[in-house]
Amino acid sequence: MEQKREGLLFVVSAPSGTGKSTLVSELIQRVPGLVKSRSYTTRPPRPGESNGVDYHFVAKETFQQMIDAEEFLEWTFVFGHFYGTHTAETARYTCNGEDVILVIDVQGAKRLREQCISAVGVFILPPSFMVLEDRLRMRSEGLVDETQLFERLKTAKEEVSARRDYSYVIVNNELDLCVDTLRCIVIAERARGPAIADVSDAIAETFRDPGRRVMSSSGT
Repeated sequence: MEQKREGLLFVVSAPSGTGKSTLVSELIQRVPGLVKSRSYTTRPPRPGESNGVDYHFVAKETFQQMIDAEEFLEWTFVFGHFYGTHTAETARYTCNGEDVILVIDVQGAKRLREQCISAVGVFILPPSFMVLEDRLRMRSEGLVDETQLFERLKTAKEEVSARRDYSYVIVNNELDLCVDTLRCIVIAERARGPAIADVSDAIAETFRDPGRRVMSSSGT
């Protein structure tokens, strides 16, 4: 009988503009059985984003009701908007044996650790502060003013100091290499003893008294 393991949680965090969303989207295309958690947020959709695909876009009143009902695994308030990971939605994936990637900021990752929720943490670094500033300017052109840009860069400096709280740190200098490193992390974590304990125990059980099975199959 096929044994199904419980899915793993992967947390990917990075300063705004590092490219974490692009990396995760590419990773999911390359790794079967891996899904991205769709966070709930109160911010408006950016050009090209779709409700239920990139995020669940909801009103602040709805988000607050969900907080009051304790529906979130974690939630944070970042750059004037709320973001949260839905507990039941995440559990549906993991109970089905699928691994889930949470693309959340360092505050959300810290909340998970405080709740002793098991997750594999990956922090994505830009090649340098200057590169991050250039990426933010190109991405945010016409969308944010200098004050908002300064706030994002200031927050990035604070977030980088949290990198040591993560199991893995990757520099996003080249897309394919970075995605392949992420893929290797997922594959390696799937093979760790605790991750496949139930499956390996079930297989090991078939090795108990194998002589009896041989005798039975031979008709003696």
